[in-house]
Amino acid sequence: MNATITTWRRCTEMAVYVDDMYLEPMGAFGRMKMSHLIADTDEELHAMADRIGVSRRWHQAPPKCSHSHYDIAMSKRQEAIKAGAIPISLRQCSAMATRCRVKGHLGKPEDALDWLRSWREARAAARAAAVSEVSSEPQPGN
Repeated sequence: MNATITTWRRCTEMAVYVDDMYLEPMGAFGRMKMSHLIADTDEELHAMADRIGVSRRWHQAPPKCSHSHYDIAMSKRQEAIKAGAIPISLRQCSAMATRCRVKGHLGKPEDALDWLRSWREARAAARAAAVSEVSSEPQPGN
């Protein structure tokens, strides 16, 4: 691995990730197979895109999509991994994007699925409690 990338990752404790969307039918774009390139910050994301030769015009960000990312071809995926991007699953990518919307950071891919499961359970419990609270209030005229 490039020493500059290793130092960069160690100093910032942030990383760039590339998923395996190309394995799924949704990863097909015509004959090309695509993956998502994501990072905690747009600066990191654009720096990696520049490093691997992906044009800034391919950047996708809210409000057009839920999370800032690039869709990249398999050849660029391999270049990104060689340049220090961390391979993750499509499910991890989705969970990390959700965590970023909720908490403001991607977090670690290792705990992304557990975090998503816990967050969904807590959200469902809060909704159930709110519904229960509303239904137990006295109704006007009773």
